[in-house]
Amino acid sequence: MSLLPLTLVVLAAFIHATWNLLAQRAAAAGPTFVFAYNFFACIVYLPWMLWLLVYGELTWSLPVAGCILLSAIIHLAYSLCLQRGYQVADFSVVYPIARGTGPLLSSIGAFILLREMPTAQGILGLLAVVTGIGFICTQGDLSAFRRPRGLDGVRWGTATGSLIASYTVVDGYGVKLLGIHPVVLDWVSNLLRVFLLAPIVMSNRTRAREKMKGHWLLAVSVGALSPLSYILVLSAIEMGAPLSLVAPAREMSMMVGAIFGMVILRERVTAWRIVGCLILIAGVVLLGSASQ
Repeated sequence: MSLLPLTLVVLAAFIHATWNLLAQRAAAAGPTFVFAYNFFACIVYLPWMLWLLVYGELTWSLPVAGCILLSAIIHLAYSLCLQRGYQVADFSVVYPIARGTGPLLSSIGAFILLREMPTAQGILGLLAVVTGIGFICTQGDLSAFRRPRGLDGVRWGTATGSLIASYTVVDGYGVKLLGIHPVVLDWVSNLLRVFLLAPIVMSNRTRAREKMKGHWLLAVSVGALSPLSYILVLSAIEMGAPLSLVAPAREMSMMVGAIFGMVILRERVTAWRIVGCLILIAGVVLLGSASQ
């Protein structure tokens, strides 16, 4: 991967960890907050979208429409799943697991669906990711699995990671093979998510307003940062960076997220979690370099 795409991916990782930290603070608002920040995202990026519609060379087709619709559905499921995870478990558990299983499953998908030949280094990377996740989840204490709700963070983090792998493949296909502009893909996908969530949120407006009390500024911030982090990633793919490299490289946000959880949220983070994050990051690096 050349320097410019790599720089975009690293910058995206920091922005991604930042908006996830903000979203975690509004976890109690659930789907209402997801609706709000997607709505503000459409407003913030509307000028860019209009400029592309007027001056950009956009092509529309049935495969393009299908790709954007599928992307919107997967991203919506991801947002709801992530927000639920933040309601039931620590940020420093859910976030690293979600971001770790994403490249793990993406690499497995590349081996199976794209028939990429796995290397010894690639397999070692997969094992390192699994080991790191295990350390983060158990903190060296397997009795955690037997505690009430002990697996909640693991389940929601893993489910979120599965959806990350899914939308990474779908959106990478759309940008790289169908030629969809990153901003168009993200903006239309955001708009579709607003329409999909609107009936749920608007069915009880009073309850929605109550849930959003004190969270409006967070919604605006996430609405501005979330698309930006992903547009940078899609732009790197559009520049020719291999998806199998971009997917693991962007997961450097895991380390940033774990640090945020420790320093800002004052979550209890043991040596096991720190070691787990380091092993997980090492596995992601191995996956990326093995794909070259």
